[in-house]
Amino acid sequence: MAVPARTCGASRPGPARTARPWPGCGPQPGPGTRRPASGPPRPLWLLLPPLLLLPLLAAPGASAYSFPQQHTMQHWARRLEQEVDGVMRIFGGVQQLREIYKDNRNLFEVQENEPQKLVEKVAGDIESLLDRKVQALKRLADAAENFQKAHRWQDNIKEEDIVYYDAKADAELDDPESEDMERGSKASTLRLDFIEDPNFKNKVNYSYAAVQIPTDIYKGSTVILNELNWTEALENVFMENRRQDPTLLWQVFGSATGVTRYYPATPWRAPKKIDLYDVRRRPWYIQGASSPKDMVIIVDVSGSVSGLTLKLMKTSVCEMLDTLSDDDYVNVASFNEKAQPVSCFTHLVQANVRNKKVFKEAVQGMVAKGTTGYKAGFEYAFDQLQNSNITRANCNKMIMMFTDGGEDRVQDVFEKYNWPNRTVRVFTFSVGQHNYDVTPLQWMACANKGYYFEIPSIGAIRINTQEYLDVLGRPMVLAGKEAKQVQWTNVYEDALGLGLVVTGTLPVFNLTQDGPGEKKNQLILGVMGIDVALNDIKRLTPNYTLGANGYVFAIDLNGYVLLHPNLKPQTTNFREPVTLDFLDAELEDENKEEIRRSMIDGNKGHKQIRTLVKSLDERYIDEVTRNYTWVPIRSTNYSLGLVLPPYSTFYLQANLSDQILQVKLPISKLKDFEFLLPSSFESEGHVFIAPREYCKDLNASDNNTEFLKNFIELMEKVTPDSKQCNNFLLHNLILDTGITQQLVERVWRDQDLNTYSLLAVFAATDGGITRVFPNKAAEDWTENPEPFNASFYRRSLDNHGYVFKPPHQDALLRPLELENDTVGILVSTAVELSLGRRTLRPAVVGVKLDLEAWAEKFKVLASNRTHQDQPQKCGPSSHCEMDCEVNNEDLLCVLIDDGGFLVLSNQNHQWDQVGRFFSEVDANLMLALYNNSFYTRKESYDYQAACAPQPPGNLGAAPRGVFVPTVADLLNLAWWTSAAAWSLFQQLLYGLIYHSWFQADPAEAEGSPETRESSCVMKQTQYYFGSVNASYNAIIDCGNCSRLFHAQRLTNTNLLFVVAEKPLCSQCEAGRLLQKETHCPADGPEQCELVQRPRYRRGPHICFDYNATEDTSDCGRGASFPPSLGVLVSLQLLLLLGLPPRPQPQVLVHVSRRL
Repeated sequence: MAVPARTCGASRPGPARTARPWPGCGPQPGPGTRRPASGPPRPLWLLLPPLLLLPLLAAPGASAYSFPQQHTMQHWARRLEQEVDGVMRIFGGVQQLREIYKDNRNLFEVQENEPQKLVEKVAGDIESLLDRKVQALKRLADAAENFQKAHRWQDNIKEEDIVYYDAKADAELDDPESEDMERGSKASTLRLDFIEDPNFKNKVNYSYAAVQIPTDIYKGSTVILNELNWTEALENVFMENRRQDPTLLWQVFGSATGVTRYYPATPWRAPKKIDLYDVRRRPWYIQGASSPKDMVIIVDVSGSVSGLTLKLMKTSVCEMLDTLSDDDYVNVASFNEKAQPVSCFTHLVQANVRNKKVFKEAVQGMVAKGTTGYKAGFEYAFDQLQNSNITRANCNKMIMMFTDGGEDRVQDVFEKYNWPNRTVRVFTFSVGQHNYDVTPLQWMACANKGYYFEIPSIGAIRINTQEYLDVLGRPMVLAGKEAKQVQWTNVYEDALGLGLVVTGTLPVFNLTQDGPGEKKNQLILGVMGIDVALNDIKRLTPNYTLGANGYVFAIDLNGYVLLHPNLKPQTTNFREPVTLDFLDAELEDENKEEIRRSMIDGNKGHKQIRTLVKSLDERYIDEVTRNYTWVPIRSTNYSLGLVLPPYSTFYLQANLSDQILQVKLPISKLKDFEFLLPSSFESEGHVFIAPREYCKDLNASDNNTEFLKNFIELMEKVTPDSKQCNNFLLHNLILDTGITQQLVERVWRDQDLNTYSLLAVFAATDGGITRVFPNKAAEDWTENPEPFNASFYRRSLDNHGYVFKPPHQDALLRPLELENDTVGILVSTAVELSLGRRTLRPAVVGVKLDLEAWAEKFKVLASNRTHQDQPQKCGPSSHCEMDCEVNNEDLLCVLIDDGGFLVLSNQNHQWDQVGRFFSEVDANLMLALYNNSFYTRKESYDYQAACAPQPPGNLGAAPRGVFVPTVADLLNLAWWTSAAAWSLFQQLLYGLIYHSWFQADPAEAEGSPETRESSCVMKQTQYYFGSVNASYNAIIDCGNCSRLFHAQRLTNTNLLFVVAEKPLCSQCEAGRLLQKETHCPADGPEQCELVQRPRYRRGPHICFDYNATEDTSDCGRGASFPPSLGVLVSLQLLLLLGLPPRPQPQVLVHVSRRL
């Protein structure tokens, strides 16, 4: 029926509907808003509640058809409920499956999960695992200190005197332009053979250790050669450790000189660009080399700091931030005549990934202007460090000042804030090429137990922004054994391919003395580390006995998860630690905050809570009951938790005695697996086996048929009780194979699925079996073969009644384009089994509905006729109510699930939209359902996503004295050709004036903040049923576009039945509710607000930041090298040709002081 567009204030046209006036046009309220209370006077009848208004619109005797009355739609809803329930009772086989379990009661036992005993056992197992690594660490650290103490320094040592395996040698030999090939390496580099080792996920050689030296360190320097000489003896200790504990993974010594020696040997994973790996910047090294830090970085942005100098300062601050871990606190400020924070942070904040990202972005906006005022900068910094009303590390207080130079020593400020105790260390950095007197900067550092550094060029940034760790290590070295404490790190990505690991670290001290009676050496030699893969810790936790929705998790003192099923980082940048807070791994609430605090405090506890959980496919939210139990893991900073739903308190354990093996055929044990053979699928249904580790020798395969073949072949060789196999998994698999096969025999085989428009019936079990009947339905089965990883399975366990799951829209084609023109909708429900007083849910059963057939059935069930009646269309001469079948041109009828996704519609053109979020189908109606509390919105953030770097903005500075190219310029070959003459002239000029301009390496290729892939935040939005449970009628008030609608929950399902007038004009389109994941440009919740209410955490309980015997006389000095005009010109020519410059041999200034 064609209906003309409505006009404002006009009656609804057409003889087929009762004419009625419509309210004036007005804007549609947005999400969460209600109709305004004020406005122009309106007719009295418009103020009546919708439930009183509807009968007036459908008054008896009117010669027209009307919007269905409430009792009519309730009748339709009951018919829909009865139809679904009837089909599930016949084909689902819930009751029959219960009887099958009871008939086979002698084949299994019911075991109980006792949470307290479980967590204490797992915590003890993890403690034992880590303790073995601790003993190996201590042996290594003691040996390293003794080896270095016995070593005799050799001034004349040569490269050919040292034999070692250079982990990067193979890559360099394959590259004819490498550094070693260019100058002809004299070192005796070993060539090794490697074997594949699945434990390391790599090729290794157990007879040698490997050495990795950073690209910007000259391998032939005296310092490095002596380091290689004495660390060679560690190889025997590495091998002895492995003999005592064959499960050991990487054993690593990270030297303070930058040398890394690790065992077993394996070739280095060289990146495609320049390798910028430096062990001293790894999270585990930083944590082991010093106690936590409270750091304030102040940056001189006076007018003299312009152009390249300001650029160097910005990069230096970013690199300095990368030396901080989550145990540290930091703030960054700029100063000229006055000081101010560069970001929104007004006090010290935790140096986590997100806060550091805010700093790095804010630093790029610094502008040079005004005059230098050291006093303003230092007073600001000291005030920050004296603020005791905030959370901070309360250890190693320090100020890092970056400047181009000045004459003021601000002695009065130090006298006021820092003397005589000197509790705050001051580190000064002279940045850029200038002719200022650096004596005041040296004096500031030396007078405040700090160190003075020079950063003349970009190549000097990395080395000089990490050298301060040596100074902080002095109190640790002087503390001796008291400071020799093993620390366990946050989770991070292993650089050699192990995946996610934690590392136990132990500092290694220099025990030498300069001479008889001289003071003890106070320099740290490095850090010893041993990796533990998270997968090895996971193996100690119970998996399948906890059910699909039970799990074990662990957190550290920061509240970051060590173990959690939702710990799935996407980032590939191994430089960033994986710091997922427990409250971000789950949906946060007050109960979980309380649990988290108790765990961080090292307490035991148990609590049952009602909470929200996100579905595995992240499309749905369920409100569930969970039991949390937690205990501390002794001798570590970790705490372990166990989460169990009430229905997982008990589980089945198959009892495979001899009689079970003879159930089918006494002469052959293989008969127990006959229904797993593809030859039986045609009559018994297709079987999917969960890809679990049933046996050690079972070859895994993503192809289910191939996996089944491998499984059957193995069963011919071993018995179900073989030590090669996990008896619990294997026995339960055999049990569930037989259980589901009996379901086929008793229920499915004799039923005609086509009669009820079913594409398939299925059953999935805790034992890992998914049986789909008939066999041909398996061709379109897209659910995960592991039931514990299938969204329908986990949601069915958590929800009572029938759970509908429409196909995901991304995988859905138009019905007419599909083979056999069929699209399926899953309907599933859990099988609850009561055995005595013990209740459990060992399986989920369900059906797959034919979309088209059930859409037609839906129209009939929501109509004014029975199955026998013929549809009768209402006309102008007779009165009746509209229904979803006859009046589908005027009436929209839909079933929407609890996540807001379309399941069924009476509109044929919407069939290809089944599975879409309903706001994409009818934004106006979905908004009304949300505003009337049928749905509640839950927003959360995914902090584990990885994003490509954003193009840097062209943030300005003060007028530059020297032109500074942008990063885009540096990467553009055309720029080099156009700017070549100018650039060469300028660098020649600077090179002649300032001798140390090319002291360090050129610009980094992939280490700059602009080019690193980093973690980012994605905003997720889910909808779930709100507080409204009863029928509800309402008007979508939109002037002449207003619509009546009725909504009602269908009992015992996750469906909402909605009947609404179809929109007749589009001028009232409302804002569309969004459900899909979106990128957050601001990285999620406003960080500036979050730091005002920091989450509870605890730092390490011991701090080493002071020792009365510390010698602070070594506090830095200037450095200069004679100019090298040849090198400068060669470098420029290489740049003109677009070739990456090669680092020149050099002896690092500050490295030599270590030994």
